[in-house]
Amino acid sequence: MSNRKIQMPREVYIDPGIIKDTAEICKSLHLDKKILIVTGAHTYDVGAKPVIESLEKESIDYDVIKVNNASQDSISEVEELITPDTTVLGIGGGKVIDVAKLSSFNQGVYFVSMPTTASHDGIVSPMASIKNPNTSISVAAHSPIAVIADSEVLAQSPFRLLAAGCADLIANFTAVMDWKLAHRLKHEPISESATSLSIMSAHLITDNIGNIKPNLEPSARIVMKSLFSGGMAISIAGSSRPASGSEHLFSHALDKILDKPALHGEQCGIGTIMMMYLHGGDWKFVKDSLEALHAPTTAAEIGVGDDDIIEALMIAHEIRPERYTILGDNGISKDAAYELAHKTGVI
Repeated sequence: MSNRKIQMPREVYIDPGIIKDTAEICKSLHLDKKILIVTGAHTYDVGAKPVIESLEKESIDYDVIKVNNASQDSISEVEELITPDTTVLGIGGGKVIDVAKLSSFNQGVYFVSMPTTASHDGIVSPMASIKNPNTSISVAAHSPIAVIADSEVLAQSPFRLLAAGCADLIANFTAVMDWKLAHRLKHEPISESATSLSIMSAHLITDNIGNIKPNLEPSARIVMKSLFSGGMAISIAGSSRPASGSEHLFSHALDKILDKPALHGEQCGIGTIMMMYLHGGDWKFVKDSLEALHAPTTAAEIGVGDDDIIEALMIAHEIRPERYTILGDNGISKDAAYELAHKTGVI
C-alpha cells in the first residue's frame, strides 16, 4: 500500500452561499476553459441555475445535461459531450455525482463535486455506484479536484435525505468491524488511519444527533463534514472498505430483490442494526441513534416485506464474494436470518 497514490480533493468548500462563487473557484483552479454541468431534473433549479448565473457573469463557456439515473447509458451520454478541455461539474444527488465522476474519469478530465443533498459518502469518495440490470456495483473512479458544498442548499433538501446520509455514516461502525475481521481471518491488508478516520466520521454523527435537525444550515454542515471525512477514509484505503461492509451487502441485496428499493442510506442503516447484532456489538445504540434522527429502523418503515428482508440476509454474502464480512463465505440460514431480523425488531 505504500506505493499506491492517494487521491484527495485539492480544495474543499463547505459554506453557506458558496455556490454563487463557482466561477471564481473554477478560475482559481484553471478549470474555466469549458464547463459541462451534469445535473438532474429536480436539482437543476436549486443547484444548476445559480451555478449558470455565476458562470455567465464571468463569460465562461458551458453546456448542461440532465441525467435520470446512474446507468452506463447515462455515462455514455455525458462522455459524448466531454472534450480534453472540459471540466465536469456534478450538481445534484448521489446518482448525478456518480455519473459525473465516472464519465470524467473515463475521459481523463477533472471533476468538481457539487452536492445538493448530503445523502451518502459518494459525493467525495473516489468510488462510484452504477446500476446494472441486476443490482448496483461499486467501481473505482477518481476523487473530485474540488468539492463545493453549499450548506444552505443542503439544508433545504428533504430531511429524509440528510437522515439517510447520517445512516450511511453510522454504517461505518460495522464496516470497520468487518474489515478488521477480514484482516484477522483472511490476512486482508488494513489501514489503521483509514479505519480511525471512518470511525471518527461515524462518531461525528452520533455525538451530534441532538444538533442535526431539519432546515438548519449548521446541521447540514455537520453532516457534510462527516461525509467528507468518510470519503477521505475511502481515498486513503483505496477501496470502499472503511465505509462498506456486511450492512452494504445487505442493502445491495435488497436493491437486487426489490422493484423499488428504499434510499441507500436507509437500507444501510437497517442493515447496520442487524450486522452489529451479529458482531456482538451494541446494536441498540445504533437503533436508538437512527430513531433519534428519524431514520427508519424497521422493514415496514421503508415499505419492505418481511420475506424480502430474510431473502436479502440470506444472499447478501453473494453480492461481493471477494469481500469477507461477518456473514462469512456461506451466508446465514433462513432460520438464523429470521431470528436476527426478529430479535432486532427489523421485522
